[in-house]
Amino acid sequence: MSQTVDDLALGTLFREARTYVTWQPQPVADQMLRDLYDLLKWAPTSANGAPARFSFIRSKEAKERLRPALAPDDVEKTMAAPVTVIIAYDMKFYNQLPKLFPHAPGMKQLFVSNPQLVELTAQRNSSLQGAYLILAARALGLDRGPLSGFDNVKVDEEFFSAGKPCFGCEQEFFPEGHVKSNFLCNLGYGDPNSLLPRLPRLPFKEACSLL
Repeated sequence: MSQTVDDLALGTLFREARTYVTWQPQPVADQMLRDLYDLLKWAPTSANGAPARFSFIRSKEAKERLRPALAPDDVEKTMAAPVTVIIAYDMKFYNQLPKLFPHAPGMKQLFVSNPQLVELTAQRNSSLQGAYLILAARALGLDRGPLSGFDNVKVDEEFFSAGKPCFGCEQEFFPEGHVKSNFLCNLGYGDPNSLLPRLPRLPFKEACSLL
């Protein structure tokens, strides 16, 4: 881990990567989505809790279920994207801690007794895992377009309420109404002709301090 990756990899992950709003009509294979998760899952979360849950929306029917929750400016690009991921978080992620963090048996009870800590931990770490998804997608050759312009309540009611089926999942691992949406991310192969000039970023002296 003491070696840096080569400059091509750094460019792919950071310097040259762009956010896309238009997409080529090229599907994303299911195996690619499995590979995507199998890569991002290794990145760190608090107490290895991994609270993020990912719903990969691919079919026309599932996209139509999502449409009413989208902001007007986000409808066209989201409906056209081959895949839209709902990055969500499980408010009962702590039930997995005996398996994921077995060397600290009391960790589950710490969360059970502190609902505020559950919310903060789940939201923060699912945001981290969403960022890991973006980097993993770049590493695997996928373009992406994250967005937060949607109605979380509508998404949660439609996709995560009790008794609702988990679309496209091999098993219904979050059908009980304790999963909440965080943000969305479109995935696919972007159309480079639609890109605007790259926007600036803050220099070190404006964003960082050395103490």
